[in-house]
Amino acid sequence: MPAEPTPLRTPIRRADRARQVADILRQQIHADAFESSLPTEQELAAEFTVSRNTVRDALALLKDEGLIERAPKIGTHVARRKYDHGLDALLGLKETLRGQGEVHNEVRAAHLVTPPPAVARRLRLEPGQQAVYIERLRYFGDLPLSLDLTYLAPDIGEQVLTRDLETNDVFALIEQISGGPLGSADLALEAITADAHSAATLQLPEGGALLLLERLTKLEDGRPVDLEYIRMRGDRITMRGSLIRPPERTDWRLI
Repeated sequence: MPAEPTPLRTPIRRADRARQVADILRQQIHADAFESSLPTEQELAAEFTVSRNTVRDALALLKDEGLIERAPKIGTHVARRKYDHGLDALLGLKETLRGQGEVHNEVRAAHLVTPPPAVARRLRLEPGQQAVYIERLRYFGDLPLSLDLTYLAPDIGEQVLTRDLETNDVFALIEQISGGPLGSADLALEAITADAHSAATLQLPEGGALLLLERLTKLEDGRPVDLEYIRMRGDRITMRGSLIRPPERTDWRLI
């Protein structure tokens, strides 16, 4: 019979353990597990079976992220929570945050442009054909949350220009104009640092964390109509989704 595998045990550094604790506490903060105050250092040390110094290091990480505030004799309190942005449904920002507060837009540009060739190809435009370009700074209450750069197919985009862009999601306008629902979108999400202009616009420190979402949205018949480059504040947005393992996977069996 084959020998049973020997468990791999390596010493865990305090910094690694602190990061583990911080990851779990961060999720609990986002899930509203703490109404306002976090448990004491002693209680957290007992819960995670770590030293109080490790707990302090974990809380320092969360404090640097702006999630908690700490003060002697007052304790540790939640400073702010991030807003959830789903990845498993095709929704605009206003639809995503419905029920949590009001989204409004500062329209910084809205006009016809000759798009870069890479954009024209993604939107299946003819050489030299114009697109509609819209740039919006999107606020959640008084908080600048995202900077959206949008290219639209001209037949729909020109009608979008005549609508209220300050209070509406572009998705809702496209569906009104096209007379049918949007179908699907291809997206890519990556973390980037804020350049000086983006940082000033979104009221972030230069070099702060941004989430860059590139999304190509199509009508129900598959025609691409909307290509977006969306910079979202990484300190205020959490991307969430539900994933299903595809049924055709067959390589899980060990030999």
